[in-house]
Formats: sequence, structure tokens, C-alpha cells
Amino acid sequence: MFKGFTRFLQRPGERLKTLLGSQDGPGDGPGLRIIPREDHPVSRKLFSEAALKVLYRLHNAGFEAYLVGGCIRDSLLGKAPKDFDVATNATPEQLRDLFRNSRIIGRRFRIVHVRFGREVIEVTTFRGKPGDDHGEHIAHQSEHGLLLRDNVWGNIEEDALRRDFTVNALYYNIADFSIHDWADGVRDIESRTLRLIGDPETRYREDPVRMLRAIRFATKLGFRLDADTEAPIRELAPLLLQIPPARLFDEVLKLFLAGHAVDTFHALRDYGLFAMLFPEAYEAMAELPWAESLIERALDNTDTRIREERPVTPAFLFAALLWPGVARRMDDIQAEGMPPIPALQAASQQAVSRQLQHISIPKRFSLPMRDIWDLQLRLPKRRGKRAIQTREHPRFRAAYDFLLLREEAGEIDPGLGQWWNAFQNADDHEQHRMLGKLDGSDPSGADNGRKRRPRKRRRRTSSSMGHHD
Repeated sequence: MFKGFTRFLQRPGERLKTLLGSQDGPGDGPGLRIIPREDHPVSRKLFSEAALKVLYRLHNAGFEAYLVGGCIRDSLLGKAPKDFDVATNATPEQLRDLFRNSRIIGRRFRIVHVRFGREVIEVTTFRGKPGDDHGEHIAHQSEHGLLLRDNVWGNIEEDALRRDFTVNALYYNIADFSIHDWADGVRDIESRTLRLIGDPETRYREDPVRMLRAIRFATKLGFRLDADTEAPIRELAPLLLQIPPARLFDEVLKLFLAGHAVDTFHALRDYGLFAMLFPEAYEAMAELPWAESLIERALDNTDTRIREERPVTPAFLFAALLWPGVARRMDDIQAEGMPPIPALQAASQQAVSRQLQHISIPKRFSLPMRDIWDLQLRLPKRRGKRAIQTREHPRFRAAYDFLLLREEAGEIDPGLGQWWNAFQNADDHEQHRMLGKLDGSDPSGADNGRKRRPRKRRRRTSSSMGHHD
């Protein structure tokens, strides 16, 4: 069915004109194209039962009800839809009355979550134009154009034009199963183009996170950025410093846990966005020859695990992204005479404190991240009972995987990872034999085998980079 639709899009002639041509009905907006059920492949069979329950209850109660955004876009691309977002003219209060299993969340953007067991359907009221007079429902913008609060209700046309990209302004109407295309989104799907709705600079200033979303969607979908959409990003990248760190944590997970982390990383660096998210790593990559390779290998490992449907943890991801900055600080602190373990602890604290000014990291991830780092100094210490104790640490496996990344990236000499691989797969007798064969070299592993970088003076970044030592 999806392959047929792809051919349908690509085949010139009468049916393509029907799909992309005007099907305006009475009262339709000037940009609206209505694609009837017989001319598109999106079926209710693709939707979750919970999403259909929300749509039908709204429709039966006399409200407009549409599935909108990514689930329709992905369905048209032949991908299985996952997130089901509903748009309606019902207000949050009306939605709460209609669904007992719902709650209103958010202040900046009030939305309603309707819960069915573990599944949550997100329902939003049609947004209106921020500048219009809507009585007590108003929008607030900063002097730089940042949209601080947006709870202005409108109609479906206003809502569509408020959405970010044309391919996300596609609405599936439960009343007649048609698709309403308000911004030529189907045409952009055909040409695999990601295009912002409206003036790109204005839209980015309203919400700088749209720059991250542009990178995420273009990478995820394999689309090219429209020239006008792309043009302002490098200049406006510092606007990300206005965004609360808690919100950027969520966005970073979406960026790097979508199965295209390596390509996303390269795009973020190219457009100047990575430096706004991870200034420590950005600076360290300019000094440490292994830093970029370590991050790339960690992200490639993440992509592989996602493709294989294996679990991934943000703790390991952030451990890799922040480690170059920690290692650089540790070198400096040790050069001043501090022993390795307290030097690592001090470096970790400084690097994390600075990072939290940009992206907040919940303790459920930051504490395991710190354990992974601390174990890097324990892994070389294998004499006596130390190897057994380290092997029994709950973070050992993650720390061992991290050690392998460091060896592969060239930060430390290879060998220790191979020893630990053999040790953890050996029986008790073989483990005791391996421990007995350890030579008389310094058992402390104080330098952890690291290749120290030459000491040199470096220029600190400007305060706009958010440098907080």
C-alpha cells in the first residue's frame, strides 16, 4: 500500500494533480488541499486504539477532531506511526470534562494528556495568532521574539500555520478520513524537503528549539533543508542559550536516541549548535585528538543498539559526551600536583557544573555517569581482591564498555580492555591464574595509561558560550 502511494506521488498525470491540486470546499482556507480517503494510503488500522477512542469521543461530542503531525507524515512515508497527537477545537477545560482519565499539563503551552494504561495521547486545542486580541487568553513574547507563553485559541487554519514545518501541518479528519494539507506538506514529502512555515528567522526567534528540530527531522527522515530554512541557523544558534536546561535535556534525548546519532552530531557541529549544547566537549575536541573519535564511536554504538532494539541509557551517552572536557580538566589539575582520584573528582564536578548551565541532567543519570568515570581509575588496579571487587560493581559492564571506547579512540593504549574481557569470561581457577601473572609494574594504575596532551596555554571561550568554571 505504501509503495503504491510512493509511486502515486512520483507518477505524473491526472492522479498526481488530484492529490496535489486544489480540492477546496466551502469556507476552506486559501492554502488548504483536501485529499479524500480514496486518494491516500493512511488507514485507521495504522492508529492505536487509544487514539481512535479520543478522536471518536470528541467527534461524537460535537467537536472537531484530527490526528496531526508526525503520525500522518510518517504514514505517508511508509513508516509505522508511533506518536499520536490530536488537535481539536475543544478547550483544555472541556477536554478534562470529557475525559476523566486526563490532566492538563504545562504553563507555557497548555495541553491535555489522556492516559490509557501506559499509553498517553496528547491533545492540543487549536492555537490562534499570538498578536491577536483573545481576551484573557494571551501570548507573551520576550523583547527578542521568544514566545514565553502561548495559550491563545483559534481555528484549524490558524493552528496549521502556527506549526513548525510544512510536513507537520497535515491533519487526518476522523469525520470523513480525508487529509487536510495546509502548507503544501505533501509536495515537500514528495521532494523530501524540510521547510519551515513562515519567515524562518521569526520562527526561530519565537522558539530556538526549532533549529534542533530542523536538524532532527532532516536527519531522521533523510530530507534536505530548504535553503531559506537553513540560512539563519548558524547566526541564530546562540539563541539556544535562552532555553531552560530542563527542556534541552529532553530535546537532546530526541536528537541522539532516534537511531541517527552520528549524522545528527555532524549536523549539529556544522550548524554551530553543538557548541551551544556541549561547550566542554566542543572546546576539548579542538585540543584532544581522540575526543571526536570517542564521541562518534559512542554515538555509533547507540545507533547500533537502537537498530537492534537493545536498551540504551542516557547515562552512558552523557558520560561519552562530557568525558573529553573532564579529561582535559583532569590533566590540568594533575599537572598542578593533585593525585589522580581527587583530580578526577574535581574535574568531574567542574565539568558537570558548567554543563548544567546548558542542559540539566537528572540525578538518575548523572550519578551512574559519575560511576562510569570513577571506575576508569579502578579498572587498571587489578592486584589482590581489587579485580574481583571491581567486577562486582553494578556499573562494571558500562565502565568496561566505556574503557573499550577509550582504547578504540586512541585516548589510552590498548590491552587493558582485552584483559578484562578474558577475566570476566574465565572460571575461578583461570581468574586466579590471571591475577597471579600480573607483572611487577606499578599496580596503582595512577595514570590509567592515558596519553597526556602537551601542556599549552589555551584561550577560553567568550562568556556567551556559558563558561562557568
